[in-house]
Amino acid sequence: MTVLEQIFTAGTLFVILAKVAPILLAAIGGAFTQQGNILNIGLEGMMLIGAFAAIVVGSAVDSALVGVLAAVVAALILAAIYAAATLWAGADNIVVGIGINLLAAGVSIFLLEVFYGNPGSSPASSRITLPRLSLGPLGDIPFLGAATDNQTALVWVAFLSVPLASFVLFRTRYGVHLRAVGEDEPAALAAGIDVRRVKMQSILISGLLCGLAGAQLAMATLGTFTSNMTAGRGFIAVAALTFGLARPVRTMIAAFIFGAADAIADLLGIAGFNSSIALMVPYVVTIVALVFAGIRFRGWRKSRVVAQPVPV
Repeated sequence: MTVLEQIFTAGTLFVILAKVAPILLAAIGGAFTQQGNILNIGLEGMMLIGAFAAIVVGSAVDSALVGVLAAVVAALILAAIYAAATLWAGADNIVVGIGINLLAAGVSIFLLEVFYGNPGSSPASSRITLPRLSLGPLGDIPFLGAATDNQTALVWVAFLSVPLASFVLFRTRYGVHLRAVGEDEPAALAAGIDVRRVKMQSILISGLLCGLAGAQLAMATLGTFTSNMTAGRGFIAVAALTFGLARPVRTMIAAFIFGAADAIADLLGIAGFNSSIALMVPYVVTIVALVFAGIRFRGWRKSRVVAQPVPV
């Protein structure tokens, strides 16, 4: 079997969907803050602390559901810290985002040492995984059935978040207010919109989705936590939402590209390719996508400047 034959299989699509889910959840969360003109660099840290809480709490009570809830709560705490620092203390978004990432990395390593005496990973005895959803007869559908059967519930939640986010952003009062704040904050203030509250809600939404992303990342297959296990996926989520211009459907397409690159990198390593080169694949794709996104964003800004009437 050639490498291409190994790549284009239902099994590969199964892996791609599992790898896309955490990136997509975090990216949709970041898309909400981006619509409010907040580039949330802290997605990485929120995912990481969510993954940590999912394993520690879930394994302690032997419940995957409780683990998911713990992941959401932990990520929401970091999101609240982010909101307090940026919206009330007036700190720079990027600086606070970096601080959130460092805080999550440091706290998770410290607590690993406290709980398990090992700063590198949780022990095998603390393993907890998400249950798989069987599609029944639908699982017998050629190719797609095999790729979607026995995925975790959070994979389906990730893809359902796309139409839900589109509805919230473009069909609700809150979505109109959030986009108004992102496009012209002084005008939104003049219109009576509570800018701080709207932005805070978008940050909390990103925290909730990052918590789910962390739970999927930690509990989908491994069922254990290792230090810095997000491995830059939060930044890849930022790249996905940037490439997708913070639009849910476009962001999903970008997340698919990055998730596929990650899965293919794994397959290349299994097929005997240089592991270092294989591991570079998703990050090279991310850099290329950001370059194209930057070009598109520059063109969009120029078109807006041209479209604005010249004052007389």
